[in-house]
Amino acid sequence: MTFRQGKNTAAIPRTVPSFEHIVTEASDSFLWRLDDYPWERNVWNFHPEYEIHLLRKSSGVALVGDHIGEFGPGYLAIVGGGLPHDWVTAVQPGELIEGRDIVLQFDPQRLRGSAGLLPELRELEPFLERSLRGMVFHGQSAIDGAALMEQMGTVHGLPRLCLFLELVDLLARTDEYELLSSPDFSPLLDAQSLDIIQRTLTYLFQHFAEDLKLPDVAELAGMSESTFSRFFQKNTGNSFSDHVAKLRLWQACKLLSDTDIPITDICFQVGYMNISNFNRAFLRKHKMTPSSYRKLSRQRLAMRA
Repeated sequence: MTFRQGKNTAAIPRTVPSFEHIVTEASDSFLWRLDDYPWERNVWNFHPEYEIHLLRKSSGVALVGDHIGEFGPGYLAIVGGGLPHDWVTAVQPGELIEGRDIVLQFDPQRLRGSAGLLPELRELEPFLERSLRGMVFHGQSAIDGAALMEQMGTVHGLPRLCLFLELVDLLARTDEYELLSSPDFSPLLDAQSLDIIQRTLTYLFQHFAEDLKLPDVAELAGMSESTFSRFFQKNTGNSFSDHVAKLRLWQACKLLSDTDIPITDICFQVGYMNISNFNRAFLRKHKMTPSSYRKLSRQRLAMRA
């Protein structure tokens, strides 16, 4: 299966498929890394290791299994082994966001294997099971967890290990979290499928405000419409139309919160052809109208000031 250019559509950009091979130094129990954005590993990827991910700067779309959500500065999440994920920020050509992410990756079998000598580690098993669906943390737990992630960058050796155990204990005990991916999400984790899905997701993120049609995107993927529809649902957990709708509503929320653009203009800017469809989709997703969402966002902003 290869991507090709259709008659009236731009080619989906080629990206690197992604099983991420993680190498931990022999002297370390886990990997801690400060990442700029974008770079070559910022793609829809998976790995057997667990990943705790802190978004320090910018905002964008969080893709974790079949979950599509939004993130901003201070977003803290964990994804279990084998769960595809990506955090996408819209950037201009040549733009670089320095130090956008702190990434911590660890092998859960090291914790499980150490429980024979340190039986307290057995308390982490329910947390490790929950993390297989992905978790995002809120409130004071996210603030405290982010501080521990930052502090790890200033120390090494045993002090860093102690901070890691403190972080894992914090995330395991808190009830300030949301599970992300559906329990029955099971993508095809082969390199070719990941390559096609990564390129499709990139294309949809770049063009969701346009008049996207399933047959055109299927043609770009080199598949029939029915084959692509099943393939996309299997590997993202969302139908094509639901995925595009979630991207459009994510952008609408940003514009409602961050700008004074009239709601009717926002409707067309994010890809809806009429205000009635936009209002219905927004109400179904957020259980409130766009105007109520804007009012609530302003109230929350005023309370933080």
